Amino acid sequence: MARVELLMPKMGESIIEATILNWVKKVGDMVEEDETILEIATDKVDSEIPSPVQGKITEILFEVDAVVPVGTVIAILDAEGEHDSPAPEPQENTPSSTPSPQPVAEAPADVPSPVAAVQSIVDKGVQSAVPATITSSGSRFYSPLVKSIAKAENISQAELDQIPGTGANGRVNKKDIQAYVANKASGKSSSTISHAQQSTAVQSNGVAAVPKAATSVSGQDEIIEMGRMRKLIADHMVMSKQTSPHVTSFVEVDVTNIVNWRNKIKKSYLEKYGEKITFTPIFMEAAARTLTEFPMINVSVEGADKIKIKKDINIGMATALPSGNLIVPVIKNANHLSLNGLATSVNSLASKARANKLKPEDIQGGTFTLTNVGTFGNVMGTPIINQPQVAIMAVGAIRKKPAVVETEYGDLIAVRHLMFCSMSYDHRVVDGFLGGSFLRKFGDHLEAFDPNRQI
Repeated sequence: MARVELLMPKMGESIIEATILNWVKKVGDMVEEDETILEIATDKVDSEIPSPVQGKITEILFEVDAVVPVGTVIAILDAEGEHDSPAPEPQENTPSSTPSPQPVAEAPADVPSPVAAVQSIVDKGVQSAVPATITSSGSRFYSPLVKSIAKAENISQAELDQIPGTGANGRVNKKDIQAYVANKASGKSSSTISHAQQSTAVQSNGVAAVPKAATSVSGQDEIIEMGRMRKLIADHMVMSKQTSPHVTSFVEVDVTNIVNWRNKIKKSYLEKYGEKITFTPIFMEAAARTLTEFPMINVSVEGADKIKIKKDINIGMATALPSGNLIVPVIKNANHLSLNGLATSVNSLASKARANKLKPEDIQGGTFTLTNVGTFGNVMGTPIINQPQVAIMAVGAIRKKPAVVETEYGDLIAVRHLMFCSMSYDHRVVDGFLGGSFLRKFGDHLEAFDPNRQI
């Protein structure tokens, strides 16, 4: 009998834990290799975790709503499908505080994805390695997630005990406490919250509508808690500024040829490929080409005095989410993709990000980042480096402006489409000459764009 441990996977470079949303399979179920066993969520993505082998689930170590550190054993499988022999003792990397669990009842498949309102409640300091459930007053059980929500919302133990539960054995789940918070914020008493009212807290798209109650200080000002994702972004940005001495360079680029070409072919491009062509894949193409010419920008700092030169060129594109937060999906091997391939990747990743359907591999492995601040109407920006990368580029809004154009008849004033580009870089390993030269070459590639290019 082959005993296989299913580990909580690492979901991104800055992710240290994940929440179990739903066990698709239960103890005793047979699974095929790569068949989904459970669904998990982090601050960035929801994901389905497949079985690494064909076999039988013999143990489930954490219940729904448990917050589990990456690398922790969450289930045991019998790769040969045998079930008569007892499973061996957990190995050293299994949390010693985890008791021998009972089989977990199969959770409903239709579990809503975490939203910013929930992420604002789940504090990063929650002790993730606690057992599947924790006991409160009486015989009722509450998951760590529910307890942390209650704490954040100043819900007393007595008040928590009065919330009707719709989970297994009457357990209060995430949806129940979200609905309670929503009703409480709207002024409804706890006695009016029924199961039917709780179900209305989930919209037709499966996302819980939980307005975050704000604290009024003076009757005019309000204090609101940062969402969990916002806290992590804040920590990451502070860490980046403390790690890398930032320098930012700027160039202005004439992108008239690009604008005219896109206006000319965008209808036929849509008819031919079935999707829109934006400026972003054109910028990605120029960035990938420039990175091949300046490999010392495509690096990371290892330890205190080593530089790791990356062979793959994986460009992240900063993408705003409907929640107002930011995520950076990555286009892998961008230098090997055609313009059409880049356009397809850009459109696909942007759609998946907006729909909260990015997979862990979609946000990993970036070696350079490009952000388009022009989509907000900004003409330039000084972006913060996405660690452990050493550079990030921002492209601004394209604006019509009068400019001096050199012709065979002399200099002329003409209306041109101009755009500012900026790049922040890590001055530990990128000096002004290298950073400025890279940025200027990027601009040169854009200005040399062929206006007669075929699609």
